[in-house]
Amino acid sequence: MGIPAQQGLEDRGTGQVPDSSPPEPPSDYSLILPDGWYRIPLDPEQCTRSVDALVERQFKGIDNQPHAKRQVRNDLLDQADQAIGNGGIEMYLSLQAAGPITIPASLLVTLTPEVREADKSLEEVARELAHSGPPGIETTIETLPTGEAVRTRSRTEAARDDATGEVLYSTSLDYYVPVPATGSFLVLSFSTPLDMIADALVKLFDAVARTLTWRGPTNA
Repeated sequence: MGIPAQQGLEDRGTGQVPDSSPPEPPSDYSLILPDGWYRIPLDPEQCTRSVDALVERQFKGIDNQPHAKRQVRNDLLDQADQAIGNGGIEMYLSLQAAGPITIPASLLVTLTPEVREADKSLEEVARELAHSGPPGIETTIETLPTGEAVRTRSRTEAARDDATGEVLYSTSLDYYVPVPATGSFLVLSFSTPLDMIADALVKLFDAVARTLTWRGPTNA
């Protein structure tokens, strides 16, 4: 990830001789995704190749839909460009199937800038997210193997069916995980437009978030 270190953190004291080296941030992280999820690295040099490979895979054996194929490719590249501009590191798309239907879901991993003051508690961060989020947003503090994180869940109107006028909803689940020895968050942003099984997918999203581990040097 290349996460910058934050200098001058307070030594809280343990009765032992303190380590004279400053806390170091992790250099990377790892996540475990279910089988059937496709990773798109949000690096300009790799992103286009990854999107092209996905489109070719999904349209394999279908030669009579060049417009649909081109539209899917353009939509994915637009999503990736927007995510890169917002600090996105990687994106995962669900290709899991239930019978003939692909279960639509996604995960975007983002590294925020140094936005968190050293003395700001996660409770304060949670209150700010609740205040700025959509109506009905649920905000809690959860404990992951990496430590405490802010979890938010929301359900918002995504679109409206032109034929029936039915409102279509999207469910989002976000984890704001403090990066050790920095003022940044690693944000795991899960989403699904499949309202009828949103609760089941949220359980899956929570399970994925609990697989997060830091890699690389850190003595925070």
